[in-house]
Amino acid sequence: MNVTITVDAAKKLGPLKPIWRFFGADEPNYAYMKDGKKLLKELGKLGKPQVYFRAHSLLCTGDGTPALKWGSTNAYTEDAQGNPVYDWTIVDRIFDAYLKNGVRPYVQIGFMPKALSVKPEPYQHAWTPKAKYDEIYTGWAYPPKDWDKWGELVYQWTAHCVKKYGKAEVESWWWEVWNEANIGYWRGTPEEFRRLHTVAIAAVRRALPTARVGGSDVAGDGGQFQRDFFTHCLKTGSPLDFVSFHAKGAPTFVDGHVRMGIAAQLRTIDAGFKIIASYPELKDKPIVIGESDPDGCAACQGPQLGYRNSTMFSSYTAAVFARKHELADRHGVNLTGALTWAFTFENQPLFAGFRQLATGGLPLPVLNVFRMLGKMDGERLATQSSAGLTLDAMMRDGVRSASPDIAAQAALAGKKAWVLVWHYHDDELPGPDAEIALTLENLPKARGAAKLTHWRIDETHSNVFTAWQKLGSPATPTPAQYAQLEAASTLEQLAPPASITIEAGRVTLPFTLPRRGVSLLQLEWR
Repeated sequence: MNVTITVDAAKKLGPLKPIWRFFGADEPNYAYMKDGKKLLKELGKLGKPQVYFRAHSLLCTGDGTPALKWGSTNAYTEDAQGNPVYDWTIVDRIFDAYLKNGVRPYVQIGFMPKALSVKPEPYQHAWTPKAKYDEIYTGWAYPPKDWDKWGELVYQWTAHCVKKYGKAEVESWWWEVWNEANIGYWRGTPEEFRRLHTVAIAAVRRALPTARVGGSDVAGDGGQFQRDFFTHCLKTGSPLDFVSFHAKGAPTFVDGHVRMGIAAQLRTIDAGFKIIASYPELKDKPIVIGESDPDGCAACQGPQLGYRNSTMFSSYTAAVFARKHELADRHGVNLTGALTWAFTFENQPLFAGFRQLATGGLPLPVLNVFRMLGKMDGERLATQSSAGLTLDAMMRDGVRSASPDIAAQAALAGKKAWVLVWHYHDDELPGPDAEIALTLENLPKARGAAKLTHWRIDETHSNVFTAWQKLGSPATPTPAQYAQLEAASTLEQLAPPASITIEAGRVTLPFTLPRRGVSLLQLEWR
């Protein structure tokens, strides 16, 4: 199919905010393990500004041994007389791993230490992907038996961070309380959660008055729970430097193939923005979509989740991130971050079907989308595509008709322009290649030579999964095979950089883009 895409370099839409630069995981202890450290290093390389990481269970009781949907630090215990005992050894090790690799904490304050929980037993769950999801909600999910001790724990932790890392460093972090308190992650009442939040945030600010604090990181748009939370904070004066909620897609498995649910994620973002925009006091606050993903459970497995190793995940990510910018524009809100809840799972089989950025130390195709996004900078530019779906159509129907979504996002900074182009469809079925005619017009350079660099993610480029399959899917690759896979996991150029000619501020770039492919084209001139 023939597709024309036009980028107007004279029509600027505002700054291209690096909303992609947030990541997270259920399992905090993976951060300092072998593959975790390797992946953190890759995240830290993604580009400026700073990459942030959010993790559950930073205050859970235990020896730091990770498991699926579980982690612990033993930060708080009590002696025989009930006096607090603080131990920051493991949580420091987690934050040290972030900072050493160029990543900063998006600090989730939680969950409840065993010695503070009103219902401490059972405490650590033993969840597996075959278990029922609600089996994870054990003693860590309950309110504190002593609110003063809860507040003092948060104060001592914050004060320790300021002492260890310095005031300026900790001021750059984000601090929020708990996770998805409107569902099973919180076993108290909404009123008790608001108290949990208020006490914790007051403790953070007591230790560091300039700390950046917010919330509530609800599941979905949060509905009335989120509204009641905002009303409480505004009424009581509990500070909100930023606001947050979560948005997930809804993939299914139909007729033997994966069908993504991009519409569900976009509708949730739309609803979340609408709630925030309805509060004049909050409309200009930075928004972080604290978990923003194609599905709801990174550690789950199943046929409907079969998109994760493939270019379904990477093309979905390119398409949905561009629409997040559009939704923020529509509501006039300050979207600052959209956090991808994906990291890696240590000591698991290669390509085991978890939602992750890398497997066994090997970056998956989706990480290469973030490498592409990390190259872009400057002002967003207006784009038009003959095969791009409208935002309203995608929110209503997803991408499920005969026509795919073939569209672009573009940016301009100084003497460089970038165009990110994707070829996406909700259904993981074969489809024809797109013959793209990409035109950039009204460029700052009227005429002359420019350098074109073209990066690509598809079945044969920047794709460690298909490289592994071609090797026969070895469970334990040899050193030579692993080296091949590492090479295949990098962001690859489609062809060597080329010199092209700009005439009258305009250039047309033809190329072929297969189904589920993503291209980044960079144009640079003197």
